[in-house]
Amino acid sequence: MNYHIYIDADACPVRDETYRVARRHNAPVTVVANQYIRVPKEPGFTFRLVDDSFDAADDYIAEAADEKSIVITSDILLAERVLKSGGRVLGSNGKLMTMDTIGSQIAVRAIMADLRAGAEQPNLGGPAPFSQRDRSRFLEALHLLLVK
Repeated sequence: MNYHIYIDADACPVRDETYRVARRHNAPVTVVANQYIRVPKEPGFTFRLVDDSFDAADDYIAEAADEKSIVITSDILLAERVLKSGGRVLGSNGKLMTMDTIGSQIAVRAIMADLRAGAEQPNLGGPAPFSQRDRSRFLEALHLLLVK
């Protein structure tokens, strides 16, 4: 199956890695953002500028995604929308999101948002810093998705 890769490009640390794997597999890539991001000037690589309204990039990706799509994002709510359309979702850390795991990820997101909203809560921090191991895991996971 020939997949089309969509990148939720705002704050995506693995754009270059995605381009490298996409070239190897001849997979088209669409980079979506609400501000200009440079993409390779090569056939198969496109940039889609959306307006800066709330969730405009997510809406574009969710509407475009289908069972022949791989979406690169860390946005759990976008991931759920893509999964419901039959697409595949890969986090920038190389972790595949599935219908079996997305429910618990959404629940954890909601709990963390509630905890952060508490006035007297300690600093809960955020996700762990992006590491070389995450980058390697991502490269391998994207390659495997494209060859399946």
